[in-house]
Amino acid sequence: MVCYRGGRLAAYPPTPNSTLSGSGSWGGAAPRALDMRGGCACGRVRYRLASTPVDTGWCHCRLCQKVAGAPALVFGTVPIGDFLIEQGAEQIGAISLVDHGVRQFARCCGTPLTIQVVHQPGRIDVTIASLDDPAAVPPGFHIWMASAIPWAEPGDDLPRFDDAGRDGPD
Repeated sequence: MVCYRGGRLAAYPPTPNSTLSGSGSWGGAAPRALDMRGGCACGRVRYRLASTPVDTGWCHCRLCQKVAGAPALVFGTVPIGDFLIEQGAEQIGAISLVDHGVRQFARCCGTPLTIQVVHQPGRIDVTIASLDDPAAVPPGFHIWMASAIPWAEPGDDLPRFDDAGRDGPD
């Protein structure tokens, strides 16, 4: 079930050790991950990252707030072939809530897992909090601050962008 406009994804559900498809180039080799694994809250979905996420930051857009039920989500980017599903592929659902991206989540418990956006072909953004060790990948910026909830003011000095900042389409 994917209604992805402007791009394509592999058929859902993906098979174990499969990757979501995509086109385009990463623009250089991504840093290799030592053993980065993650999964959903109930443990039925497990994945492995074959490279360390880069371009990691907080997203304060209204949609991320609603999907997470929280003031923001932290995403990090890996080449799409480096997001490897190891268990529970049949539990992964996908939804396109906007015309420029598809979000993947664990149907069994609702955990947000990834988002793939049209303007970053060949890449996928992984929710850092779904990693087993999220502290290993700290965020480096905030985007969509124009949508931030006023009572959830970030308590750091990271760069802030009112819109998608450097992550936006060219």
